[in-house]
Amino acid sequence: MLALLQAAGWPIWLLLVASIVAMALIVERLLYLRRARILPRQLLDEVVRVYRGGNVTPDIIDKLENNSPLGVVLAAALRNIEAPRDVMKESIEEAGSGVAHTLERFLTTLGTIASLAPLMGLFGTVVGMIEIFGSQTSSGANPAQLAHGISVALYNTGFGLAIAMPTLVFYRHFRALVDSFVIEMEQQAVKFVDVVHSKRK
Repeated sequence: MLALLQAAGWPIWLLLVASIVAMALIVERLLYLRRARILPRQLLDEVVRVYRGGNVTPDIIDKLENNSPLGVVLAAALRNIEAPRDVMKESIEEAGSGVAHTLERFLTTLGTIASLAPLMGLFGTVVGMIEIFGSQTSSGANPAQLAHGISVALYNTGFGLAIAMPTLVFYRHFRALVDSFVIEMEQQAVKFVDVVHSKRK
């Protein structure tokens, strides 16, 4: 591995750092963006049961808010339980936008790495080509320097693409996952608003 890094030249270290950061972010998002953690089953039913039982207290609302992202949205609704429908929906939308921002955390960085890795690989290729042309002398090319320049160019190009492709796949996957979570949270919050305002039993 060390021999490969030496053959690829110093530009490969930039790609190595990018790959470590991308891997850390992918693992973190895989652990965080789990449906059971974001949208716990039966949570809406439990909140409706508490509301209908008249047991809504500040402690219950705080506990719900710390339960999950869906709990944050439903807690915003419970805090405005006596407010008109429009006010309750507005509070839900505000809480939902904050939750969506939390769910999207690190995705911009992941997308940037996916876009930047091929350019970093191209930069390494350019460095390798410079070394190739630098190996040309009046007496001919230095074979060792020529081979090193070619290896720098090819290793960096390949490594850049190897980082970009899986990172882009995970970035798109996480974006779609967050969008589906946000839509489902909105649907469940609207159901609760309808329950409160007696349009759904």
